[in-house]
Amino acid sequence: MLTDEQIERYSRHIILKEVGGKGQQKLFDGRVLIIGAGGLGAPIALYLAAAGVGTIGIADADDVDLSNLQRQVIHFTPDVGKPKVESAREKMQAINPDVKVITYKEWISAANISRIIADYDFIIDGTDNFAAKFLINDACVLAGKPYSHGGILQFDGQTITVKPKESACYRCIFPEPPPKDAIPSCSQAGVIGVLPGIIGTLQATEAIKYLLGIGDPLTNRLLTYSALRMKFREIPLKRNHSCPVCGDNPTITEVVDELDALTVCDLKGP
Repeated sequence: MLTDEQIERYSRHIILKEVGGKGQQKLFDGRVLIIGAGGLGAPIALYLAAAGVGTIGIADADDVDLSNLQRQVIHFTPDVGKPKVESAREKMQAINPDVKVITYKEWISAANISRIIADYDFIIDGTDNFAAKFLINDACVLAGKPYSHGGILQFDGQTITVKPKESACYRCIFPEPPPKDAIPSCSQAGVIGVLPGIIGTLQATEAIKYLLGIGDPLTNRLLTYSALRMKFREIPLKRNHSCPVCGDNPTITEVVDELDALTVCDLKGP
């Protein structure tokens, strides 16, 4: 079903025995949603588009700011002032016109998240906001959508993949959000520019593996990374049967906005 041009474009995928032509077609048939077009979302979007994931959604209500360019590599200097989702779409389709990019210029909230994630096979959390992270986790667990969590701050990052009802979810690790202002925002504490590239590419890898049905997903394992020490650490986890959203007797049965959306990073992504 692939054209001669597509066979050439994806040739380095196709010669992998774990992928082949059938696997490349799986990628082209796949649908992945990226929430956040910032530091994490930038490398995720570029690599998924380059890989030939057929339909990629990207959600972010923010516009490109000059301070974003130190780490949000999908946006260029002439894009300052442009909606991030439009800036991202242009680069993704410039890399690969095969892909369909669906943009959502809106903040993700309890009012719209269930509708937006419904049409996707895999969700990627590219935000840096506790309100968004708990919301994404709860919505994905309740909808049975596998997703990748990623977080960064200063020189440290972390990521985990969640398969609802099969593996530990974000609330299994962190049952509730921290108190307001307990943790500084990215604009207050800073972040080294290369860090989201490292965590974001790991998240993109998890999405590609999921669509292909290959390898071992990063489930029940929280992977942390220190750029200063150049060290990865893997923390084994188990699903918490008392978890308020994925446990045996859940108390969270619908998505709600738990926090003021502006408490940590203004939902702008890292």
